[in-house]
Amino acid sequence: MSGWQQHLPIIPVVLPLVFAATLLVIDEQRRIWKRSVSLLGLLLLLASALALLRDADAGIPLVYRLGGWPAPFGIVLVGDRLAALMVLLASLLGLAAYLFSCARWDRAGPRFHCLLHALLMGVNGAFLTGDLFNLFVFFEVLLAASYGLALHGSGRARVQASLHYIIVNLVASLLFLVGVSLIYGMTGTLNMAELSVQVPLVAAADQPLLLAAAALLGMAFLIKAGIWPLCFWLPRSYATACAPAAALFAILTKVGIYAVLRLWLLFFGGAAGGDGSFGRDWLVVLGLATLAFGALGVFGTRDLSKFAAFSLISSCGTLLAAIGAAQVGVSTAALYYLLASTLGVSALFLLVEVIERSRAPDADIRAITEETYGSFESEGFEEVGVAIPATWALLGISFIVCMLLLAGLPPMPGFIGKLALLDALLGLPVVGPSTWVLLTLLMLSGLATVIAASRIGVRIFWAAEQTLSVRISRGEVMAILFLLGMAFVLVLQAGRIMQYLEAAAQSLHAPVSYLEGVLP
Repeated sequence: MSGWQQHLPIIPVVLPLVFAATLLVIDEQRRIWKRSVSLLGLLLLLASALALLRDADAGIPLVYRLGGWPAPFGIVLVGDRLAALMVLLASLLGLAAYLFSCARWDRAGPRFHCLLHALLMGVNGAFLTGDLFNLFVFFEVLLAASYGLALHGSGRARVQASLHYIIVNLVASLLFLVGVSLIYGMTGTLNMAELSVQVPLVAAADQPLLLAAAALLGMAFLIKAGIWPLCFWLPRSYATACAPAAALFAILTKVGIYAVLRLWLLFFGGAAGGDGSFGRDWLVVLGLATLAFGALGVFGTRDLSKFAAFSLISSCGTLLAAIGAAQVGVSTAALYYLLASTLGVSALFLLVEVIERSRAPDADIRAITEETYGSFESEGFEEVGVAIPATWALLGISFIVCMLLLAGLPPMPGFIGKLALLDALLGLPVVGPSTWVLLTLLMLSGLATVIAASRIGVRIFWAAEQTLSVRISRGEVMAILFLLGMAFVLVLQAGRIMQYLEAAAQSLHAPVSYLEGVLP
């Protein structure tokens, strides 16, 4: 590969960095300039992500050696199928967040567009890096940007929830740093591919310390992925964040899941001479507990924003439990479900803000009162042919689509993802008790989502005298429809996408091409 294509792995990192710096020096009063520059950066990022995905699909990972230094002495960026797919997903969410923010949220506080690009830089770097310490660095970059976005717009509730979010992630970063230090002390390298070679060679006397270091790393990643019981911070933090920030935060939990999947299979999978048994049972148990907790949260909440947050927790639990199966077919279905659930939750976070802003201020109080004591209207009054504004009808349809997606019902990609998971789990050589528990929880979580969504939807969209109180911009509608449109693309191209994901899963479980591409 020659020309500019050899630089594809570093472009998704450099582009957001350059545009974040450029946006930083543009005065906040020049909003047209800031929006134009930000949009240009996002479109270029999306184009580079598509080019990276195309070249990675050839089966040979794109390796970029910074400074020309060979691994493991130099820093490398690796663009394989999974990394390219995650970069594309982050780019899509970033573009949707931008479109939505231009309605009013980029004026709610300073440096929104700069923080948006800084977050995308950290996320893309975390997906592409082939070095463990640089994974830590990119984690800190994305977290620093997310702290600013979580506080964007101020407000007492937002500040309180953001402080919890910051403290929890600082603790996770400390665990990450301690784990990285211990691993480097025992192996002498932090290159991921080289660690796959060095981990089996660690002396037997040092194996307990190595496993402890790996456990610390895993704990840091699982905290960031919203694992139970360490996910107490997530519902409130995400529910109180501004809508475009919350929609973009849907990818942050997937960064933790990506790190678990990538490093666990590299360090303890077949490439390292192991069977992947280390931590597998814990992944399954904690994943099932997280799925159950998320489903109960979805069923019990009446707040639409927390409904979206608990749906995110439920999807993370599903993914972690599926990863613990350590089978190519299950991983393929889990990756498809990851795409579908992330798009659905992100669209729902955007939809929540529009719906809540469009409702009457006392709508929830009136709905609860009428549900408990009955309507105060005359029993003989009959409404016929009530006119529903077109915008409100569009919001209602979008809400139904989101619910179908998150509940895993046809014709949305959530149904394909859950069906593929069920098929792969039942096709395992041994269908153990944990598999049956996961299958049961998958169905019950979908039922809980349907019941809770129906309850919330009836209250919001069928409440008496429901009227629009504010205008909704075209950018907000475009952002929501853009994400839902991407979900429909997953359905229309399900066959090709599944083939791509199967190849990505095979490369994860047998990373021969990854190791050969990185190591000289």
